[in-house]
Amino acid sequence: MTLGGAAVCVPIGISIAIFGRKMVMLVMVIPYLLGWACIIWAANVFMLYVGRFVVGASGASFCVTVPMYTTEIAEIQIRGVIGCFYQLWIVHGILYSYGVGAAFPPIIVNTLCGILPILFFAFFFWMPESPVYLAQKGRDEQAEKSMRWLRGDDADISADMKAILEDANKEKQKLMEGMSRMGSMWGLCISITLMFFQQFTGINAIIFYSTSIFTKAGTGISPEWCTVILGIVQVFATIMAIMMVDKSGRRVLLLISAILMCLTTLMMGLDFHYLKDANVGWLPVFSTCLFMVGFSMGFGPVPWLVIGEMFAEDMKPLLGSIVGVCNWLFAFCITKCFPICLDIFGGAATFWLFAIISFLACVFIILLVPETKGKTLNEIQELFGG
Repeated sequence: MTLGGAAVCVPIGISIAIFGRKMVMLVMVIPYLLGWACIIWAANVFMLYVGRFVVGASGASFCVTVPMYTTEIAEIQIRGVIGCFYQLWIVHGILYSYGVGAAFPPIIVNTLCGILPILFFAFFFWMPESPVYLAQKGRDEQAEKSMRWLRGDDADISADMKAILEDANKEKQKLMEGMSRMGSMWGLCISITLMFFQQFTGINAIIFYSTSIFTKAGTGISPEWCTVILGIVQVFATIMAIMMVDKSGRRVLLLISAILMCLTTLMMGLDFHYLKDANVGWLPVFSTCLFMVGFSMGFGPVPWLVIGEMFAEDMKPLLGSIVGVCNWLFAFCITKCFPICLDIFGGAATFWLFAIISFLACVFIILLVPETKGKTLNEIQELFGG
């Protein structure tokens, strides 16, 4: 699944620059359905591989498109909240899969997941195209109509439209010139590093292998329902982050997130090393839930929000897709390596490694991550340029 995600990000970045954000998202429903069909009616392992790859590619197309679309339609004062909705619905999806996975056999689980792209198409078909994309294509009247639909008939959209049109009418730079700008390079480095820490602090290892973690820990609770508890915690923690992101700022949430992840993975390592036979099965559940709180408050939603904020409009599709590729490759590495590390080094050493990486994330945030709260996209580029 993660390799499918890595393969599609750059083609999707190019496609949304040519065909628009809305069109690409609607078209990607077709491969989504085909991928789930391969999984549901798989006659052999190869069909499962194909289905997973295609579903991963379809899902990853939204990891590039959605953060871009949401930051382009949002007002500055609520851009952080709107930008975090992508992660909010990811954690709802995880909770959904945990819940139906605990209650039903795989064929029903896959069917219940396969119908969701149809529901998305039915709702999103009525949404407007991004006014930023329309302005970039010289369709100013349609851009204004889209903005009016988003803001309401009585809203004053003159300032928003002026900023969008000024940016769209700037002289377009060649690709390499745009890539070599100081703002592009800083934004790319910071975004990729945040994605590295997002994955290598252990989130996908814990999500994908949470059932086996709870089984090995001997919690005394059904591992399937432990994961449902985990999903509920993640949803509520993400909602907390959304309520705070435009008040406390991006850096504060990232720092709190990294500190909590560092402490909880340290606790998990201690549990595996010293307390496994001490009849404290509740401890890994508590530690994992607290890890999810930490992750969901910062490193879950904020890196995706940052993709939409860090890049100038002309370079956003390409640079955002490069960051997406890196994220999915990082996810593949950690998902593949985690069970190997558990077998070779044991649970304690593996989780202590995650703790060290979380500590390095704290250092990186303090030294290099700028605060983007309340700044326009042009102001952020000027900040990098300075």
